[in-house]
Amino acid sequence: MKILTIDDQQLILLSVEKRLTELGYDVLTADSGLKGIDLFDSFEPDLVLVDINMPDISGLEVVQHIKNSDRGNTPVLVMSGNTEEAIIMDGFTLGIDDYMKKPVSLSEMSARIKRLIGAPVVEQKSEVTGSGRMLQKNCVGVVIPCYNEEERLLGTEFKDFAHSNLGYHLCFVNDGSTDNTLKVLEELRKGNESNISIYDCEKNGGKAEAVRLGMLHMAKDTQLDYIGFLDADLSTDFRDFDDLVETLDKSNFKIVSGSRMSRMGADITKESARKVISMTINLIIRTILRMPFNDTQCGAKVMDRSVVPLLFNKSFITKWLFDVEMFIRMRKHYGKTEAKKLICEQPLKRWIHADGSKLSMKDSVKIVGQLAKIAIVYR
Repeated sequence: MKILTIDDQQLILLSVEKRLTELGYDVLTADSGLKGIDLFDSFEPDLVLVDINMPDISGLEVVQHIKNSDRGNTPVLVMSGNTEEAIIMDGFTLGIDDYMKKPVSLSEMSARIKRLIGAPVVEQKSEVTGSGRMLQKNCVGVVIPCYNEEERLLGTEFKDFAHSNLGYHLCFVNDGSTDNTLKVLEELRKGNESNISIYDCEKNGGKAEAVRLGMLHMAKDTQLDYIGFLDADLSTDFRDFDDLVETLDKSNFKIVSGSRMSRMGADITKESARKVISMTINLIIRTILRMPFNDTQCGAKVMDRSVVPLLFNKSFITKWLFDVEMFIRMRKHYGKTEAKKLICEQPLKRWIHADGSKLSMKDSVKIVGQLAKIAIVYR
């Protein structure tokens, strides 16, 4: 039994192809609508699984071609993040057999396919292999800077997230680590090569440069809708990061930044001394930015890929406070009023200060000095 899958995002295609092949289907994939039409005519599939939003032609045009062909009775299953009622109704008017809205689980996708064309004579693997794995609405790249994180890197959590959330690509930037961080990352990547990668820097350049290089590297992947970064110690929970992505997707914001400000119902844990120091530094930052942000330094941010060149093409002047420079660059490019409309600060539901990340008084003095340098350079 043959299935043709058409989607412009490789992360989705690879996951769908692997799952359906495991079930015993013969699968071909196309990363554009026009390629899909060519393969439909030559492959003669028993079912077509197609996305709606593609860069060359709409998935609905693919559906129209199929339904007007000699094999117009071929079942068509649409799987898309497009939830516009008019688009969905147009699909059914053209003759699609089912419509799945992303995010959707691989198990549900498999069940719907079986309902339409039945199961292969022999299934190669158990149904359990796809359990709980979700195809996301958008493809998201996440940069995780790492410097000597051999002891703190939570490999199991990263691997489980990458395995369960298909559509996320995790890029670990090894910032010239002198311990076994690179070996730990290479072990973490095994079995997840399609959605975990490593960007290795020979020399330590600091967090700002590691994030900058990682963001520019990820921006080369055209399938990614959004790109962000996250601290390696996972002090920000993956569930919160997913919430940031959802906010970005449902709005006109260009950047959604996590905030560790306390609020009712949130699990925000900080050391008292660290909290006082952070509040003082944040006050200075707000004065420099001239914008009312409560927490620019939270290590969880996600943005539309279109602003990545604006924010990261040029090196930062500080190693620790690049987040402040990012917001200043937004303000200078768009103007203060428009920049405030394009940046969302979203409180996290949970954030825990991880052991091993200490902010000393000496570091605090250095930060104030770097803030003064930022204020002068970007004046």
